[in-house]
Amino acid sequence: MALSRTRRQGMNYWPGFVDALSTLVLSVIFLLTVFMVAQFYLSQEVGSKDTALAQLNAQIVRLTQLLSLERTGKTSLEDEAARLRASLNDARNERDKLRAASGQNTASEAGTSEKLGAQIDLQKQATARALAQIDLLNEQISALRRQIAALEDALGASEKKEGAAQVRIADLGQRLNVALAQRVQELSRYRSDFFGKLREILGNRPDIRVVGDRFVFQSEVFFDSGSATLRPDGRAELDKLAGAILDLNKKIPSDINWMLQVNGHTDIRPVGAGLPFRSNWELSAARSISVVQYLISKGVPPQRVAAAGFGEYDPIDTGTGDQALAHNRRIELKLTER
Repeated sequence: MALSRTRRQGMNYWPGFVDALSTLVLSVIFLLTVFMVAQFYLSQEVGSKDTALAQLNAQIVRLTQLLSLERTGKTSLEDEAARLRASLNDARNERDKLRAASGQNTASEAGTSEKLGAQIDLQKQATARALAQIDLLNEQISALRRQIAALEDALGASEKKEGAAQVRIADLGQRLNVALAQRVQELSRYRSDFFGKLREILGNRPDIRVVGDRFVFQSEVFFDSGSATLRPDGRAELDKLAGAILDLNKKIPSDINWMLQVNGHTDIRPVGAGLPFRSNWELSAARSISVVQYLISKGVPPQRVAAAGFGEYDPIDTGTGDQALAHNRRIELKLTER
């Protein structure tokens, strides 16, 4: 009777511990959700800025090409104006020569002068048109330069906004990493307390130990050698475990999709002749299934347990001695999330 009261008193730690563990898990999930949402929106904003930058760069390239074409046209017109000026100068020189040589024929000189004057007027008109086109091109070039300057300013502003967004993402990620690291440390401390309470329930036995985040039972606690049938004393240990799982199922919120994974392991020695198992793999799987079926028979929800067999392919002791082989013959219970 005193032993029963002691065990019941040990069980009273469950409600407070499970509440704290549930609150911690929910906090971690909430922080992860906030981080994912923030990262999604910030990624959307950065993506839109990248698109705007690409469009601005494409527009700058087009304007640069137009400016190059306008400059080429301006150069051609300037060449044409120079050619017309040269022609004008040649005509004037020719007129002067004709005036010098026309001392004996005034009438012929007058006709030639009129003809040369008409040619000069035509050359002046062509020159004026070329200069007007050059002025127009200069105005268009100035407008293009102003547009390029405005685009460069917009591009600089977009780059600044993108840099600010990247800084915000980095800062948010750093803060969330710090918060998650703190939560992981708290979770590790609570998990240690949880394992300690289970140790009190199951007793301080050398064939039951904690390895990382798993409870490890030697196969001899539940089964005889080469058998997958539970022993009576093994069922008594599973009764304690089933009661703890049922209490845990009542406390954990329904939105946390948890399960108890039962893993069977064997040593490297082959299965003996005459046994119903063809390999250690089948033996380990049958043992884990036996444990799961017994827990279900005690009221544990079937969707909260899973069985897996690893045979001899996941040893925790690489030695070949009897003690190493005994360590590898085990049943592992791991509380995890689907």
